[in-house]
Amino acid sequence: MGWLSAENSVAVLTAMLGIAASFAVVWYERRVPRRRRIGYRVQMDLPVGSDNRSGAGQADIRLGLFNDLPDMADATLVLLRVENDGAESVADTDYTSRDLHGLTVVFTGRIVRGVAVTVTQPDAEHLMEHFVPSWVMRDSSNTIYLPKVPLNRGQHYKLLVLLTGGSVGDAVRVGGGIREGAVVPNRSTTVDDKLPLFSRAARLITVLLTVCVTVLATIIVVRGDAPGPIGCATGTLTVNGSTAFAPVIQRIAARYEADCPGSTVTVDARGSNEGIQKLVDAGEAANGVPPVIAIRDGAGSDLDPNLEGDRVAVSAFAVVLNDDVPITDLSLDQLRRIYRGDVADWSELGGPRLPIRLVSRDANSGTRDLFRRRVLDGRGEPAFSSLDCEHRNSPHDTVIRCELDSTDRVLRTVARLPGAIGYSELRTATTVTGLHTVSLDGQAPSIEEIGRSSYPFAEIEYAFTYGRPAADSLVSSFLTYLTQGAGQGLMKEQGHLPCYSPEGLRRCQEP
Repeated sequence: MGWLSAENSVAVLTAMLGIAASFAVVWYERRVPRRRRIGYRVQMDLPVGSDNRSGAGQADIRLGLFNDLPDMADATLVLLRVENDGAESVADTDYTSRDLHGLTVVFTGRIVRGVAVTVTQPDAEHLMEHFVPSWVMRDSSNTIYLPKVPLNRGQHYKLLVLLTGGSVGDAVRVGGGIREGAVVPNRSTTVDDKLPLFSRAARLITVLLTVCVTVLATIIVVRGDAPGPIGCATGTLTVNGSTAFAPVIQRIAARYEADCPGSTVTVDARGSNEGIQKLVDAGEAANGVPPVIAIRDGAGSDLDPNLEGDRVAVSAFAVVLNDDVPITDLSLDQLRRIYRGDVADWSELGGPRLPIRLVSRDANSGTRDLFRRRVLDGRGEPAFSSLDCEHRNSPHDTVIRCELDSTDRVLRTVARLPGAIGYSELRTATTVTGLHTVSLDGQAPSIEEIGRSSYPFAEIEYAFTYGRPAADSLVSSFLTYLTQGAGQGLMKEQGHLPCYSPEGLRRCQEP
C-alpha cells in the first residue's frame, strides 16, 4: 500500500472528479429534458426623420419621401431578429396563445407605421408562407401580432419595422408562450457581431476541468519521488561477456539506472566465452536464475542447455590495418592466405615492404570465433607466436601473431605497430586514430548496409540468462529495456542495428 500517499490520493480524487464532470455533461445532454426557446434581439434601431431624438447631436441627411412627408419627422427604423436558439424545434402547436397569433412585439412609446418580413436563410424560404394572407400578421398602435411560425433549430426570420414617435433605443419586447419553453432576449453569436459566449454550464465545466488538470500537473512537477518508467525493478545486476559490445551496454546500463532508481547494473566484459562460463557458474551456484546476463557475439554452439538467449542487435565488425599500410580493400581469399601464413609481407599484395603482424583476440573472444566462421571460412588462425605482437617468439615461426584479451587493446596495438592487421567491432574501430578499416570483396563495413547487403563480417548479439527470469525481476526488466525499450535507440546511436527495428528484423532472423 506504499502508493497510497497523500499526493497520490489527491491525484486519484482529482482525476475521478474530472471524469465525473465529463460523464455529468454527457448525462445532462442525454437525460435532462431540453427546453424550447425563441430568442430575439434588435439588430438595428436608427432615426430616419428630421427630428433626431437619438441624442447623437448630428443632423440627418435625407432625400425623397423621408424629406417630403411631414409625418416622417420622428420616424425610426428597427430591424428585429426572431430565431429558434433552443435545443429543439418549435412547431406551430407549441405556441400556447389561444388567438391566431403566436407572439407579440411591443415598441414602447412608438407607433408602428409599416412592417416588412425577410428570410435570408436558403433553407427557410418556406417560412414566408406562414405570414400570408395579410390577416395572419397584423399591427395595432405600438404592437405587431406575429403568426405561429414553426421554426427548426437555428432558423430565424427578421422584421424591418418603420415607426414614428418615441426615440431610438426605446424598449422593444417580444412576448408569448411556448410549451415547455420560453421567449427571451438573446445576444449575437455570429462572427460579424460578437464572439460566441459560453453558457453558464459550459463555463463551470471548463473551469472545473482546468482546475483538475492544473492540480494533476502541479503534483507531477513538485513531487520529488516520482517513480520510474513502467517495468522498472530494483536490485543489483551484472552484465558480462563481449568486449566488442561493452561500450553500448555501459551506456544502456547507465540510462537504466537513471530511469529506474534503486537499481545497480555493473558491466564486467571479459570476452564472450568467459562471460558465458561465468553465467553458468553463477547459475549452478544459485540453483536458479542468478542476477547475471552474458552478452555473446553469436549464438554459439554446444552451450549449456539451461541458457536462454534473446537476440538483441546486429553488430558490424571490420578488419583494421595500421595507417602505414594504405590498402583499403582486401578479398576474402587474400585474408585467408594471410591468416594461413602464405603471405608474410604487405609488398606481396601491392602494399609497402612491411612484415604482416597479426593482432588477434584470445580464445575467450566471441569476435575471434566470428572472424574464424565468417571470414576465414571456419579455419583457425595461425598459432600464437609473439608476446609483444612485434617480434617472433622463435626464429622458426613463419608469422608474427599475438593474442590480446580485449577489443580496446587490439585496436591500440594495431594503431601503434606498422604493418599490423586486426579485427574489431566497427563503431569502436572508427574512434581510434592510426588505423583504418578495409572493405571485404568491395563491400565497405557500414551499419546502414548490414540490413540490406551480404557484408560477411557481421553478427547477431545475444543476451543470455541462466533459465528464464521471473517477470518482475531486474534481469527480466533490463532485458526488456535492452530489446524493446530505450536501449534500442542507444544501440542505433552507437552503430548497432537493433533487432526490433524494421531494418534489423530481417537480418536478426537469419540462422
